[in-house]
Amino acid sequence: MSLDQLRTFLGRMQDDPALHLAVQAAATADEVAQPAGTFGYEISGNELLPLSGQKVGHVTLTKQKI
Repeated sequence: MSLDQLRTFLGRMQDDPALHLAVQAAATADEVAQPAGTFGYEISGNELLPLSGQKVGHVTLTKQKI
């Protein structure tokens, strides 16, 4: 995954209400990455986890404690 690809996906998520809801409903990083794959973005949950707490574009990635 490249940061550019992640930025592009997150931008698309902000513009697509259904995708935004799918990402918000995700309980794990893998569940966040799953809709990205359906749009052709190669993002894995393992790649998202180290980005927790960082801002990418206009989105802050946050690891939720369950």
